[in-house]
Amino acid sequence: MTYHDTDHLRVLIANERKDRLALVAPIVAALGHEVIAREIDVADVGAVTARERPDVALVGLGESSQHALDLIDKIVHEAACPVVVLLHARDPAFIKEASKRGVFAHISDADVEDWQSSIDIVLRRFAEYHALEGAFGRRALIERAKGILMERHGIGEAEAFELLREHSRISNRKLIDLATAIVDGHRLLPKRSVGVPQ
Repeated sequence: MTYHDTDHLRVLIANERKDRLALVAPIVAALGHEVIAREIDVADVGAVTARERPDVALVGLGESSQHALDLIDKIVHEAACPVVVLLHARDPAFIKEASKRGVFAHISDADVEDWQSSIDIVLRRFAEYHALEGAFGRRALIERAKGILMERHGIGEAEAFELLREHSRISNRKLIDLATAIVDGHRLLPKRSVGVPQ
């Protein structure tokens, strides 16, 4: 899903209070979204998140802030979707703790008309975050491949990168695909013997 596709979302609602779940679900449906799961139990929310793959999760602060924080931990651990905290009253201390656990925003049930705008912003930031995370991951993989080539061929960093780039061009393969192949297969290659030219 891209951040443009926010007209019909699959939404997970998590709260330890059933009465709050019952109030939030119709609001989400009125925004044109599908409530795919309503979870209370911390033990179940991780599996439900993994199975249902929601676009966004709304976690409400119920009776216990620890319960809500545990729900957030489980959903964020699955990294399937951004988590938005739903507050029924101001609670700066809870928001601070929730932010440490990876929530992307908080909304209030007093500002229902702003929910969709907040969700749009959250989904955009979540997409940007994953793109950035992917870019860092690709960069790290290329650096690892260069290190392997440097060790195996006894060459410097610039030569290793040029070797990667040239082979990528000749073989018509993406640089990241070639780097992945090198990193995945380097344990199968013979070790470079010290003092023996290769």
